[in-house]
Amino acid sequence: MQTRDAQTQPKIQIRPLHYGDLESIMRLCAEQGPEHRTCSMVQGEQLMLSPWRKLLGWLPLPWRKKISYYVADSGARVHGVIRVSPFNRSQTTWRIDQIAAESTLCGRDGADAANVTEATLVSASDVGSELMRYCLEKIWQARTWVLELDVSDRDALALYRQNGFQLLAQMTYWSLAVEQLQELAIREPDLPNLRSVSNADAPLLYQLDNMALPPLVRQVFDRHPQDFKTNLLESLVSLVQQWMSNTETVSGYVFEPQRQVAIGYFQLHLCRDGSQAHQAHLTVHPAYTWLYPELMVQMARITQDVPAQSLQIVSADYHPEREEYLQQIGAQPIAHTMMMSRSVWHKLREAQPATLETLQLTDMLQGLQPAQRPVPGRISILKSIKHPQPKPARRRFSDNPHHGDPTGC
Repeated sequence: MQTRDAQTQPKIQIRPLHYGDLESIMRLCAEQGPEHRTCSMVQGEQLMLSPWRKLLGWLPLPWRKKISYYVADSGARVHGVIRVSPFNRSQTTWRIDQIAAESTLCGRDGADAANVTEATLVSASDVGSELMRYCLEKIWQARTWVLELDVSDRDALALYRQNGFQLLAQMTYWSLAVEQLQELAIREPDLPNLRSVSNADAPLLYQLDNMALPPLVRQVFDRHPQDFKTNLLESLVSLVQQWMSNTETVSGYVFEPQRQVAIGYFQLHLCRDGSQAHQAHLTVHPAYTWLYPELMVQMARITQDVPAQSLQIVSADYHPEREEYLQQIGAQPIAHTMMMSRSVWHKLREAQPATLETLQLTDMLQGLQPAQRPVPGRISILKSIKHPQPKPARRRFSDNPHHGDPTGC
């Protein structure tokens, strides 16, 4: 690939988000449109922040999630923004929630060029790549990155493939109409061991999550039992968010008493004012696929207590039983997305660069050098007694070659 001259290449500064950049972020997201949003409808939130979410975003941890924003600034205008957040508690996997970028003309000094002939065009793909590479280099604790995008967004797909992302799974979002939910809610679900979720059930939910995911996806997600726990501060923040957005979260799991494991789990996000669709997250053990109808009936009965609205649920290509059941009950696919991932290997920085020629053996093995003179042990003392050192033989007077010669000549 042909490289541009370093003197004529525009300089885009990547920096953290400032409060004065919020209007620029709104403008970039509005220009992109909903089809270019990377956020998942269930797992992520839109970058378009409401006023109360702006306030929560500036509160210190642990009163808010650790969400990072970075912008691409050329000096006079913001040309791109990226939002990233940790995917798990250990922060070994991070997620790219959204990227919004635009093309720009920059001069040699990095500012917008007034003379078009002396300016260099920086495409939106280049701005997005700069934002992405900055995050990959800056966030050292991240070993894996994941994202989700619509299958029809070819520009974003080319951008992510150019930066090393590969397909991990294909996701399908389904919608159940109000009439279908009412029909499912007629009968009583057969769930005798349905329990509410608490922090004490985190190991059970962690085992269920491992069983429901294929090995590659499980390795990328890198979840642990603490990912299924919620501390007191997070619970308070969640209650405040639900109160201000007029939503409610209901969750439960099915316990198998014979094997002492969880075999099914659901989490339902209800909208209490009817302004948006309900959203559901479902996890079922591969050996207990008969739970799909029962859990769907349970969620349908819960939705009858709030204003009537459709229910959205997601399925992955590694869950063919779920997709087959959703087709049987008449669910309509409303979106198809791709989940992509890539790994990052950070190069360790050395304080003093050294080569093999300059390294001495004593310098490399300093930890193996004795700190003091070793004390003789029992074995060494026994060896010295059994094998005494030979004494030097005495020279006799007759052995002197000059014997008998008084002059010594």
